[in-house]
Amino acid sequence: MVLLLLAVTGALLAGAAPASAHAALTGSDPGQGAVVDTAPAQVSLTFSERIAVSDDAVRVLDPKGERVDKGDPANPSGTTYTVRLLSGLPDGTYTVAYQVVSADSHPVAGAFTFSIGAPSETSVPVSAQASDDGLIGWLYGFGRYVSYAGFAVMVGGAAFVLACWGGGSGVRAVQRLVVSGWLTLTAATLTLLLLRGSYTTSGAVGDVFDLSLLGDVLQTKTGAALVSRLLLLAAAALFIAVLFGAYARPSSTALNDDATRRRTDSGETEEKRDLTFGLALGGTVVAAGLAASWAMSEHASQGLQPGIAMPVDVVHLLAVAVWLGGLTTLLVALYRAPAETPVDQDAVRRFSRLAFGSVVTLVVTGVYQSWRQLGSWSALTDTRYGQLLLAKIGLMAVLVAIASLSRRWTARLAEAPAPAAREEEKQPAAGGATEARKGDDARAVQLARQRAAMENARQKRLRDADPHRFGLRRSVLAEAGVAVVLLAVTTVLTQTEPGRTEQEVEAAASASASSSASTGQGTGAVTLNMPFDTGGENGKGVVTVDLDPARTGDNTLHVYAEGPDGQAVDLPEVKVALTLSAKGIGPLPVAPDRITTGHWSASGVQLPMTGDWKIEVTVRTSDIDQVTVSKNAKIG
Repeated sequence: MVLLLLAVTGALLAGAAPASAHAALTGSDPGQGAVVDTAPAQVSLTFSERIAVSDDAVRVLDPKGERVDKGDPANPSGTTYTVRLLSGLPDGTYTVAYQVVSADSHPVAGAFTFSIGAPSETSVPVSAQASDDGLIGWLYGFGRYVSYAGFAVMVGGAAFVLACWGGGSGVRAVQRLVVSGWLTLTAATLTLLLLRGSYTTSGAVGDVFDLSLLGDVLQTKTGAALVSRLLLLAAAALFIAVLFGAYARPSSTALNDDATRRRTDSGETEEKRDLTFGLALGGTVVAAGLAASWAMSEHASQGLQPGIAMPVDVVHLLAVAVWLGGLTTLLVALYRAPAETPVDQDAVRRFSRLAFGSVVTLVVTGVYQSWRQLGSWSALTDTRYGQLLLAKIGLMAVLVAIASLSRRWTARLAEAPAPAAREEEKQPAAGGATEARKGDDARAVQLARQRAAMENARQKRLRDADPHRFGLRRSVLAEAGVAVVLLAVTTVLTQTEPGRTEQEVEAAASASASSSASTGQGTGAVTLNMPFDTGGENGKGVVTVDLDPARTGDNTLHVYAEGPDGQAVDLPEVKVALTLSAKGIGPLPVAPDRITTGHWSASGVQLPMTGDWKIEVTVRTSDIDQVTVSKNAKIG
């Protein structure tokens, strides 16, 4: 289990680096790569959802890297944000760099250029590394995973004790597990609060303990959610103290006083029953509050139907905690419970029913969340969010399949007769008393303790030798292993841009590109549409090349691939070559980077001379199916 946790942690950190922002730039004025005749008075940025901006969230830099913006960014309407520019700006290429925070708490960074009069050389790199791409981003992603795990262990362990195995409240291993969950969640929350300022701004390790950044964080929605979680954890500490204190102790009613002994049908006192009800009610309220600290600051709080999505997300998180945390507690009980108080088959059967209810709840809430975040069937396979969701569904199916084996072992455990050699279990006490009568009381007590320990060890061996219990332990261990991976995938999923948003951004970008091509906008950009047919299965489509500003010097190249149905398609390989035959220049190879499904891009494409350039695009749709298509474009 430790090795599996380390492996999953490595995969989580590897997946956290390219975490996508959940708000994306869908338009700007001036547009990306545009060439305008006169200097604009302001720059406007439009995002896919509302964002949080700071004083330096949007910067406009001249060709020498000097700032030419003035004042703080303004939000005149909806999702559009503007920043004013200095008057009398000279001709040249200007860089717009932005670093903001999306409404669902994720940092968003990017940059683009526009030109006044004509493009020029610029000393500003046209790129922006998000603050969540480095070490701080990895630590923040790991902290999120640890906080989810601590929440599941704490809530699920307490639920297992209250609903399935009341005797577990007095088992030291179970107590340590639940307390460890509380400590883990508390430490992770404090860590996230410290990392948050650097995570959303510079990404520098030195800014982690910057008190001014911490003060800024406390004024944000995410900061309020983290502080609320800490306050609720203080209430959870009181709940845990009662659960493993007063609840674990025998009833205060004197056992030898029949007049005051009031037993319920289950054999518990009314006092214990009232305490159980109070703990269950209070624990549910605290657990729901903790779950809400995620729901009110992340995916569920933005997009479609947030008023419905947030309560559904709370129920979803509680179901995950009850299932996975209860499973972890059952595993600990099967392996670590003392011989005199083993977890019984009744407790396992109760948890089996509780887990089944949790799975049903997860399916219902998960279907709604999937519809809300994907929006279309194509997003299930064409977006990273959809692919991760498919992986999560597959792991859920494996987990349910293993759980069905556990149910079978539980049934066999209930039907099996008790282990033999019960008559021998009472013998050591008499031996200890005999030794005590022989003389040395201290020696007798020591011998009695040794014999009691040996007897407990013998009983544990007898119990563990039961093949049905052994089979149950193995199946529950397998369930826990899959659950660790499932939780890691879920954590990465919460850091990934929803499929619906990704497709909306692509559609907006495509519409913007088409509008620029049809109206010209004075940019000089060239758009070429080239049908292709590689001859293989699914080998037909259209590849579109956008070259901006289509002049000598630096150019930005975009390649879009669509199938016959007009939907974006991924291709195993796309290569571009540019040739100016009249001057004997080329072919100049260009290897664009994949941006998203059906979109590749390359910046800094150098065209040294004006003329009629031949643009060739090599498209490969399989290991053996490939074709090269070309068109000419006037440059300069």
